[in-house]
This record gives sequence, C-alpha cells and structure tokens, in this order.
Amino acid sequence: MAAIELDAVDRRIVNTLQGGFPISKQPYAQAAETLGIGEAELLDRLDRLQDQKLISRFGPMYHAERLGGDVTLAALAVPADRYDEIADLVNSHTEVAHNYARTHDYNMWFVIAAERPERIAQVIDEIERETGLEVLNLPKLEEFFIGLKVEV
Repeated sequence: MAAIELDAVDRRIVNTLQGGFPISKQPYAQAAETLGIGEAELLDRLDRLQDQKLISRFGPMYHAERLGGDVTLAALAVPADRYDEIADLVNSHTEVAHNYARTHDYNMWFVIAAERPERIAQVIDEIERETGLEVLNLPKLEEFFIGLKVEV
C-alpha cells in the first residue's frame, strides 16, 4: 500500500481536535470555524481520514465506571493462522473498544467497556465460547492520566 500524505489542513485537524471538541448545538461548525474551513469540508476530511485508516475513530471518550459501567483490558493468545478470524469475532462485540496486535504469546489485546459491570464477564464468556480460546482478563487496579497527544 502506498503511503498516504496528509496536507496542512489534515494535520491541523488531527492536531487541533486531539485537544478537545466543542460542546454546542453545532460542534462541527464551531470546530470548522476554529480550523478556518467549512463544516462540510471538516466532515468530509474526517470521513476520508477514517476510510484511509489514518485515524481509527473520531468521537467522545466516556469514563465507563463514572457512568455505572466497567472497563477491563483483555488479551488472547491467538494462533497466527486464525488471527484475522479471531479479530473479526472479538471486534463484533460492541463492548470491544480497542483491539491491538502485539508481539507476545498473548498477541491480541483489547479493551472491553460495558454499561453494566456484570456485562464484562458475559462478554469474556461469549468471546471464549466463540473462539475456543481463554481470555486473559486484566482489570484496572489504578488509573493514571497521561494526556497522550500525537502531533502530526
């Protein structure tokens, strides 16, 4: 796959919107004005960045525990020849927020965020049944905010 170049506007969008997004009746219009572009252009560019897999998602981050839910980090040791199949099964769960390949015996890591704490165990059970693999559940013991922002 050929490298995809970001132009100055794409870079400005990514760098600016990582720092926050307006909460208003027309947040995209407000964000676009801050960026010096039109709302339609902002929406088109966000769609293109996602379609090209230059950004994985664009949306709010919710603190599941503060909303009465729960979150956990989980991992699977997936045979290489089944990786894509297992990734599709894991990702089919709406509670799976992130999924990352790792170079490790446990080579698939993912976050499960659920509206109700008991749903975490249910999702893990479902994934184990569907994949035939044991899920390593790594619940959060303590949270640290690192304020990660990736400048492009």
